[in-house]
Amino acid sequence: MSQSIGVHLFAAIAALLLGILVLLREKGTYRHKLMGRFWVVLMFVVAMTSFWIRDLNDGAVSWIHLLSGFTVLSLILGIRAIRKGYVEAHKRFMIGTFTGLCGAGLGTLFPGRMIPNFVVSLF
Repeated sequence: MSQSIGVHLFAAIAALLLGILVLLREKGTYRHKLMGRFWVVLMFVVAMTSFWIRDLNDGAVSWIHLLSGFTVLSLILGIRAIRKGYVEAHKRFMIGTFTGLCGAGLGTLFPGRMIPNFVVSLF
């Protein structure tokens, strides 16, 4: 496993777990804001490291990288929304980004992808 894939995987799992906590806890509190900031950083790491992972398209950028660009845009818009006091828009952007993270995670479980191959190699 390459270093960029390792960082990407670690950040994605951490973002998934932290995102669950952020969504389940009370909103608007100091703790929500702090955990949310860490989550955004993790999501930026997930999105940016994806640009160094090019196994799907023989070393070239693939359609999945469009999702990474969309993730960055969604995070920026979500941050901007809450700074302007648009709580509902912030909520939609962040839940949408979290849903995208979950969908991307499920996509890694398809046969032939790295995660299932890694799990099979353990046995």
